[in-house]
Amino acid sequence: MSYSSSNSTTSHGSVKSYVTGLLLSLVLTVIPFAVVMSGALSTAATVVVIAATAVLQILVQLVMFMHMNAKADEGWNLMSFVFTLTILVLVIGGSLWIMQHLHLNMMIG
Repeated sequence: MSYSSSNSTTSHGSVKSYVTGLLLSLVLTVIPFAVVMSGALSTAATVVVIAATAVLQILVQLVMFMHMNAKADEGWNLMSFVFTLTILVLVIGGSLWIMQHLHLNMMIG
């Protein structure tokens, strides 16, 4: 007796979507690394580039690897996405806020 637990309504990614997600993730990892290593931008611009690519990295991984979209699972994916965005704003915003206060309090002079 064999039992198949596959569900035809859920969409799993194809090899093309996984490779695209991998390539996008690699590009979004190399960009901030190159910006930091080159030192071509100011500190504020570097932080903005790092934060922007971090947000894009999370969105790429949610869409390409976690298969988040607004039309599947009766809105549960959308609710999960909104929750993820909320946590993302709290973590990144809180981290930047803490780093800013540490920078102000630790500077001598």
